[in-house]
Amino acid sequence: MIAASRVTELKTEPRYIDIARQGDSDLDVLKLLPGTWKNDPGMKGRGWNAIALPFASSGSGIDYRLLVNQYDEVLKFTLVDKGVKNRGIQRNGTSINTDQVVVALDYEQRIEQLIADDFPASGLQGDPNTTIHHEPGLWLFMTNEAEKTSNIGRLGTIPHGDSLLALGAGEVTNGPPTIPAINGLPIGVNQTLTSPYLAPYNHFHLSPFKGVVADPNFPGFDPVEPHLLLVGGAPGTVTRTTKLQVSTTVETAGIVNIPFIVRQANAAEMISTFWIMELDELTPAGTPRLILQYLQIVLLDFFPRRDGLPGLIRWPHVSINTMEKVADADAMKTAAPATP
Repeated sequence: MIAASRVTELKTEPRYIDIARQGDSDLDVLKLLPGTWKNDPGMKGRGWNAIALPFASSGSGIDYRLLVNQYDEVLKFTLVDKGVKNRGIQRNGTSINTDQVVVALDYEQRIEQLIADDFPASGLQGDPNTTIHHEPGLWLFMTNEAEKTSNIGRLGTIPHGDSLLALGAGEVTNGPPTIPAINGLPIGVNQTLTSPYLAPYNHFHLSPFKGVVADPNFPGFDPVEPHLLLVGGAPGTVTRTTKLQVSTTVETAGIVNIPFIVRQANAAEMISTFWIMELDELTPAGTPRLILQYLQIVLLDFFPRRDGLPGLIRWPHVSINTMEKVADADAMKTAAPATP
């Protein structure tokens, strides 16, 4: 936890932007993020994604398709913005200034699919080796005037027309993480996999998607239990784990979408968990080798529920990946000058 004396310094120091550096204590639980994470050759194709989408399929009686992707990713954390002041006063008649200081860390996420499949087959799954996601954003550490359960945040923007604020907290524990079990089935329908309406899920449950993996022992990606490929996925012995979990359902967080998205498949909620694992191996720089796993669920709302309750079916859009930190932040990127 950042010291109170350091918070006081950040309140009085000029705001400035600089290259982010791993281990910067001003970032608190975010301090291991700076640098470049990617699916290097030893972890190629460790990204997997499942999303249900509205789709008119003649004669099938199913009004959606289930799309699954195998992907590679590059996730960069490059600049830190320190001393971001949010001005305020105590509202108890004392008129004492209670400014909040935020430390922000920018990120850029790029995802390229290796291969994709869908059911029912649409012909719309996209070509191999094409970009399927780009997301610039910021991670925030609220150094003061924040709840312990929501002192970090993530701001993200997606070219489809979505903008999100997710709030949460981080914790550091010894040993590897515990990956929670996830039910990838839509909420608001009969959960029996053999029911006709869940035929796309049952299709990939019976024949999990293997992407470009040729190993006959590879179990494949099952969108019904999408967490399974994360379990035990770290290559080595994990000595310590930093868990970062944020959600758009916490306090003032939320998602805003353009009108078409709201009408067709409204991105209503998101919960995202990062596990940053320190291995018992050292890099050439003498620091622990770092592995990042994440599990992200975005709930898409479309079509009336089929269980007798009001509202729309909630379709989990699940993404998982396992990456390694491969480089420090780009020191060639020009830092902005200090500003008052």
